[in-house]
Amino acid sequence: MTIVLETRQLCKKFGGITATDHVDFKLPVGARHALIGPNGAGKTTFVNQLTGVLSPTSGQILYAGQEITNWSVRQRATAGIARTFQINQLFADLTPLETVMLAIAERENEGRRWFAPLGANRAIVTEAIELLEQLGIADVRGARVGSLAYGKQRLLEIALALAAKPKLLLLDEPAAGVPESEREQILDVVAGLPEDVALVLIEHDMHLVFRFAKTISVLVNGALFCEGTAEEIARDPRVRQVYLGEEDVGHG
Repeated sequence: MTIVLETRQLCKKFGGITATDHVDFKLPVGARHALIGPNGAGKTTFVNQLTGVLSPTSGQILYAGQEITNWSVRQRATAGIARTFQINQLFADLTPLETVMLAIAERENEGRRWFAPLGANRAIVTEAIELLEQLGIADVRGARVGSLAYGKQRLLEIALALAAKPKLLLLDEPAAGVPESEREQILDVVAGLPEDVALVLIEHDMHLVFRFAKTISVLVNGALFCEGTAEEIARDPRVRQVYLGEEDVGHG
């Protein structure tokens, strides 16, 4: 089993508060992994360290066998680590096509060619349209992003992350705030992402988690509480007690 990402005794402290408590974590290539836990469990802090937004207090982060603990956000993105956010980071006045084209241009180091028209590179235009088609939003490629339904904005965020051609994609609550009628489309898109891309889903919706994930890690108070297959976690009475209560956490 080839490991794409690993943390060793990862720890993050804010004053007297330990937000990430000596977490050992391994993620294989092509994983479909969910990270769950109650509010304040440290999920976002953990992900922010993986992506370089926060620096660990101690411990190591390895990516494709190389230590990246002190790498910048940009270095990690260039190496193939991408993420989406709980609150979208989109430019409301651009179109989806323009948005994705800019992301591809940045990946290809074309972003600094400010003097060239955005659509001058036909390969970038073609790739952007194909990516929007893959995400099911090519029909609104010319609309203003700010006018799109929220579910389509979330899909555009995923398209932006995929434009970087990542080896690891971290999806932070991709269905949060999305109407029920659009959630299935997001789930279908996530399920159909390339198999060689390792996916980590941070999510509160247990039905979505158990439909998506093959393995699940549970964080509690910044520490790795337990980890296992989706079936094992669904049956674990400790998980029900500390996080899920007694709600039905099956695959329904």
